[in-house]
Amino acid sequence: MSLSEHRYGLAVEWTGNLGDGTSSYRGYSRDHDVVIPGLPVLKGSADPTFHGDRERYNPEQLLLAALAQCHLLSYLHVAVKHGVVVTAYRDEASGLMRLNRDGSGQFERVTLRPRVTVADAGQVELAGRLHHEANQVCFIARSVNFPVDHEPETVVA
Repeated sequence: MSLSEHRYGLAVEWTGNLGDGTSSYRGYSRDHDVVIPGLPVLKGSADPTFHGDRERYNPEQLLLAALAQCHLLSYLHVAVKHGVVVTAYRDEASGLMRLNRDGSGQFERVTLRPRVTVADAGQVELAGRLHHEANQVCFIARSVNFPVDHEPETVVA
């Protein structure tokens, strides 16, 4: 495998057969496990709107989490490249998914709201600009077909 290629693998196993499989729409659970070797099992389900378990992660939450995590990691990378010392980072992300009449749906937009704390007051403006560069190198943001907006806030430690 080339250094420019990275492959990922996992297993998703449906655990929601209540005895009759999918013989009716409400006759099965949407519960499933996401199994990644060496990591704790991630308990998944559908969004409660779609008869899922609100105590399990749903794919929509995980897509939003993947975008927020990727931006965080990309931002920290570009901060180092530019000599900006980040001491704290918290993102309050949100996403808009719209359903279509035929039952399909798609995300229309995600907004990331990172609150970044930097060590040097003289780098607040630069730290704010780095979100654009982080978005340009974020693997997940580059892979989706909807806008990923940013409403960053930068504060000094």
